[in-house]
Amino acid sequence: MARNSFNICLLSPKAKAISMNLLPSSVFIYNGAITQRFNKSLRSSMLSSTKSNRTKASRRPHTLYFLFKVNDLDNITMFTNDKRQKERTGRYGTPRLQYLQELVTQFQNATNEETKERVVANLANFAYDPYNYTFLRQLNVLELFLDCITEPNEKLVEFGIGGVCNSCAEPENAAIIIQHGGIPLAIQCLSSPVKNTVNSALGSLYYLCNNSNRGEVLKPEVIDLINRYATAEATSVSFSNLARAFLEKHVFKSI
Repeated sequence: MARNSFNICLLSPKAKAISMNLLPSSVFIYNGAITQRFNKSLRSSMLSSTKSNRTKASRRPHTLYFLFKVNDLDNITMFTNDKRQKERTGRYGTPRLQYLQELVTQFQNATNEETKERVVANLANFAYDPYNYTFLRQLNVLELFLDCITEPNEKLVEFGIGGVCNSCAEPENAAIIIQHGGIPLAIQCLSSPVKNTVNSALGSLYYLCNNSNRGEVLKPEVIDLINRYATAEATSVSFSNLARAFLEKHVFKSI
């Protein structure tokens, strides 16, 4: 099997491609037929999860990791387009931009932490889909995610960095996140006691690190921490896999 012949995708809702070696504990999609079965199974799983625990499912973004052949990514039906959105919305449904605006307004008007958590988790679950990127930028949702990371509420931090991780694979989104101080906030999240927060921070830094900000990201203390996550497979496979992916792309290849 050729090196780098597969991409890792973070889906449900994190959907983006990290070019790297094969990782353990992953689902492999080899052709369109399997891709279709995967999508059907994933939708059924998400529906079942929502029915069995509707409150929990609505308040926490999911994080699953899968490997896909590069040429199969276009076959994945997780992403929205105008036709699918029209079919899902119907004649009298709420347009996506209006719905996202309503969520932002709910967050701004919220008087309790639980409402804020629910809204930010919901927004983070929209951030994986490129169809929503223009709307999220228009409504300053990326900045909202970053603001949440500065809050003392660990759930808001978790959902905020989750939204950053979901959206930052797209270069224009990444530029906005970097411009508004996203890198030090993501680095800060590496030391969080919350597992999902650390996972999202590792994924975010994978995409945000580039030639112009390597000095800010690749500080000795940051590399040391990520190295420790890379060797922590016995504690967390996801920590180890994401940390190794980061090191392979940004540290080992630069030596």
